[in-house]
Amino acid sequence: MPHTIISMSQKEVDRYDIIKRVIRKELKGVEAAKLLGLSSRQVKRLKVAVKKHQAKGLIHGNRGKPSNRRIPESEREKIVEILKNKYGDFKLTHASEKLSGIHNLTYDPKTIRAIQIAEGLWKQRRGKKKRGHRSWRPRKERYGQMQQFDGSYHDWFEGRDGIGEACLLLSIDDARGKITKAKFDAHEGVFPVFGFWKEYILVHGKPRSIYVDKYSTYKMNQKVAVENHETRTQFQRAMESLHIEDISAHSPEAKGRVERVFETLQDRLVKEMRLAGVNTWEEGNRYLEEIFIPWFNKRYAVEAAESGDLHQPLTVKEKNRIDSIFSRHTSRVVHNDFTISFDKTWHQLTKQQPVTVCKKDKVTVEKRLDGRLHIRLRDKSLNYEILPERPKRSSKTIPWVLGATQEKPKALQSFKKPAHDHPWRQQARASILAKQKSH
Repeated sequence: MPHTIISMSQKEVDRYDIIKRVIRKELKGVEAAKLLGLSSRQVKRLKVAVKKHQAKGLIHGNRGKPSNRRIPESEREKIVEILKNKYGDFKLTHASEKLSGIHNLTYDPKTIRAIQIAEGLWKQRRGKKKRGHRSWRPRKERYGQMQQFDGSYHDWFEGRDGIGEACLLLSIDDARGKITKAKFDAHEGVFPVFGFWKEYILVHGKPRSIYVDKYSTYKMNQKVAVENHETRTQFQRAMESLHIEDISAHSPEAKGRVERVFETLQDRLVKEMRLAGVNTWEEGNRYLEEIFIPWFNKRYAVEAAESGDLHQPLTVKEKNRIDSIFSRHTSRVVHNDFTISFDKTWHQLTKQQPVTVCKKDKVTVEKRLDGRLHIRLRDKSLNYEILPERPKRSSKTIPWVLGATQEKPKALQSFKKPAHDHPWRQQARASILAKQKSH
């Protein structure tokens, strides 16, 4: 008679050994019940089952049989085909949402995960190593109290339309976890960041504070700059002009909410734009504003602990100066011929000015977001013309020095070197001899 192989867990093996001891009368039923954590009645039932079916009597009768609630094979094949053709790299929850929302295949995410694992579309992750305890910073109480802001470089468009790595600038509200604005740009430099916050403030108003990292756009990290508190970046200067507090994080974990949002977007946003056929920056920014951000906020945003919006509207003065605030400021000195050099170009100040301009005055050159230049002195914009080349010095203003091509002034032409026996020289020689004799 052939032997039958039975698969048993260690718990079932231990239970089988105890029940066999009861049958051999090595243990009493009450003692076996305590050892197994069962009632005496259950031990009696197991004893009868082992006598009748041996070890097989301890195994559930449905083991090895297909579940009555299993997915029909035709339905499973349909899910596998869709997953492989469209959602091969989608994560568990994301794939389940697409199957339910688009293909009307609503199943428990665990069921979809089992299919993904069986088809090699998903690999189970190993558990992360336990780290030291880190407590979360409580959220701010009200909407607009703090915005967490950062930029993420990633292949957002997966190389479509020749676009390589792009930067996604993103701000989320700390109190609600709501994306308040997102925008694709080339990099995280001064002008893209200024353009982002100018658009933000014109729509939402001024937040109370902005939480950023120590990237060079936001903070000077050199030792000299740290010791000198008057040294500021363009971003810090703009925020100070608008009375917005800028806070620098000392680690990525400090502004972990925006970092975790980027993890989600690098997975979901990339795939959603692929499905929507988004191929350019313009299409991507429009897709973010009209479709993705409303969906994300509806699903993930939470209610703030306190009601109310702490965004402040711009004052009339701030509205008039908004272009000036969000521009790159550079200090220059007015030359003697009333010219200014900036960006390898010479600018001639005209005669008619709204304010008195003197030589050696320090002026501020503002490079606006649209590329225009404004030269300002005491909050007034100066009039200027762009010169085709560097202005030449006038011969009248060039002093005579050694090596100059200009003829010597007449006062110097009449000067003659004193002779060796001139009285001036004799007097000096006598004083030197007297000093030598005294010593």
